[in-house]
Amino acid sequence: MTNPTIRTAWRRCAWLCGALLSLALPAAQALDAAQDIVVIAHSDFDQRGMTPAELALIFRRTELVDARGVVLVPVNLPGTHALRVAFSRALFKQSPGDMEAYWNERYFHGVAPPHVVTSVEAMLRFVASTDGAIGYVPACAVDERVRVVARLHLREGAEALRCE
Repeated sequence: MTNPTIRTAWRRCAWLCGALLSLALPAAQALDAAQDIVVIAHSDFDQRGMTPAELALIFRRTELVDARGVVLVPVNLPGTHALRVAFSRALFKQSPGDMEAYWNERYFHGVAPPHVVTSVEAMLRFVASTDGAIGYVPACAVDERVRVVARLHLREGAEALRCE
């Protein structure tokens, strides 16, 4: 036989554990989303759910126009910016410095590297005001000025995702 008081206590404990778990899951999902770099584009850009392979073509400047025929304008942060390093490692598995030889070779074929802006806010403003522009920011920095076209989840370098 079980004591009704003990049974009631166990039911309350189970309810409390369930309630705490239901509160913890959204917080865990938000923390997980906070470790995302979001790739953003001008609001007229019509492609979403881009793959890392598609993004790599754009940021390596081998894909130059979108489906509408608009010239793509990839935008980077400075090579030493923590978010740029994290983005480069997530997309190319290389640091920006490791890609220097690639850009030197492309330059001799008439292809310049992506445009560089100085901050996350500058990235948002440039992408919002330039048709065909595509860049990246921490997930927490996205606003209505731009369209999210992809997410890159970071396994390391999450300290780069601080919002400015």
